[in-house]
Amino acid sequence: MILSWKVAIVPENQQSYPNSTIKTLMTRRSIRRFSPEPIEDDTIVWLERAAQQAPTSRYNFGWSAIRITDPDLAQKLADIGKQKYIAQAPLLYVFLVDLHRNSRISQGKGVSPAEATAFHEQYSYNESHNDAVLALHAMETAAESLGLGTVVLGSLLNDMPRLVELLHLPELTFPVLGLAIGKPAQQPALKPRMDRSFQFFDNAYPEDGDNTNLAEALTDFDEKVHQYYDLRNAKKPVDRFTDQVAQKATDPLPAQRRFSTLMRQQGFTA
Repeated sequence: MILSWKVAIVPENQQSYPNSTIKTLMTRRSIRRFSPEPIEDDTIVWLERAAQQAPTSRYNFGWSAIRITDPDLAQKLADIGKQKYIAQAPLLYVFLVDLHRNSRISQGKGVSPAEATAFHEQYSYNESHNDAVLALHAMETAAESLGLGTVVLGSLLNDMPRLVELLHLPELTFPVLGLAIGKPAQQPALKPRMDRSFQFFDNAYPEDGDNTNLAEALTDFDEKVHQYYDLRNAKKPVDRFTDQVAQKATDPLPAQRRFSTLMRQQGFTA
């Protein structure tokens, strides 16, 4: 059976949800302005325990997270991300690939660093990276289920060597993403998502041979995106999705985001 791109014409009901968990996920939005109120200690414990309950590949626990409590350090991270709200978040984490801990454990069991080659492999890095993202997502969802707001911070990777330096990251660790949490001081609109049919397929990836012009097929989605106003620039509509994709296709990532050299410095096979 040859699959093809298809455009669903039945809109999904976004107003009724089967339970509170689904509602939390379906109403998720990035919050970039927080109330200055601190997060209660008991809440922090639950958020961190929720992150620990996320799936972990091969039961390796190949991730860690650094909780940022030093205002000066938070400001330096905000400077890296070029986003002032990073320093204003009541709760701020940087999630890491962390195989340094397992390396130390194995050394304590008599395995020499020269023998512990598995921790340096790309596969080990990849599965630990996945674990870190899953843990972050679990914490994010837990926070939002408690009425808190969150924003995932890929911007902290703007200068990864500086981030490694600031956080004193040892060999076999690597920054993945940041997460800012606080009580929301804004209520942005939900950012549109494309129809499920463009991202979920049966049994195989759709073939390109049906001559479907995806840019044209996404016209309705493009218009919804263009009508969305981001609170960071409330007077300017967002560029159409397909225009954003086309621009990114020819816009290479900044040099500081090319991390092969840094990966080798941190002990991983790039």
